[in-house]
Amino acid sequence: MALPPPHLRARKRFGQNFLRDDYIIAKIVDAIDPRPGQHLVEIGPGHAALTRPVLERAGALTAIELDRDLAEMLRHDPFLKGLTLIEGDALKVDYEALPGAGELRVFGNLPYNITSPIIFHLLGQKGIADMHFMLQKEVVERLCAAPGSKDFGRLTVMAQYHAKIIPMLEVPNTAFVPRPKVTSAVVRLIPRGLDDEARALTPYLNTVTTTAFSARRKTLRNALGRLFDARELSELKVNDRLRAEDLSVEAYVTLARALKAKPQENSEEQN
Repeated sequence: MALPPPHLRARKRFGQNFLRDDYIIAKIVDAIDPRPGQHLVEIGPGHAALTRPVLERAGALTAIELDRDLAEMLRHDPFLKGLTLIEGDALKVDYEALPGAGELRVFGNLPYNITSPIIFHLLGQKGIADMHFMLQKEVVERLCAAPGSKDFGRLTVMAQYHAKIIPMLEVPNTAFVPRPKVTSAVVRLIPRGLDDEARALTPYLNTVTTTAFSARRKTLRNALGRLFDARELSELKVNDRLRAEDLSVEAYVTLARALKAKPQENSEEQN
């Protein structure tokens, strides 16, 4: 397949790698399983490798593209009938204001350099039915990790608190132009539909996990010492001799609730 003209080639500042393998593209679209009447949103359509087959199945699609040259190409592509294009930053889009909010199905090949911010932004939005993303394989392994593993970390806890996470398929680096140095993988995230009270716990969970995993070689007694003393950890049934990666997501949620219930002197920790 011929390379695109120079002004449409991948740009490092956007972390672009364009999907080119038709077999892999078909597998990803099958995983998404788009259908007519669904409210689909694609982040970073690029050269429309996923956009076209998704449109063929669904008939309509909203796409968010930051690169103005790619947006111009997409806007004038005669084979993309049914495409609504938003030219802008996916991190600044209010997904709750999009048509079909409440039933949005979001997907995309996310730039490696802003993977975590986009995921956290989307998990903070209400009304997203599911998400399918192609990410760096090691990021997917972190999202899916179990307590006690080296991949279990802050991203794991925050993501699993907000969503059920299902790995779908691996994508070799040969499927991209230019070829990245890493293997990719597709993952499905199904938001848990947290209520307002559960969402209000997020900044406290962020504080606890950031504090714990910033000192992951230390025991929890030392790592969490500025948030909880040994007596408090004991009352919460947290073994303070463990390390950050040894606690379950549920245990971190318990710690976050306890932090939220503490006097206001801890409130500045959430800002």
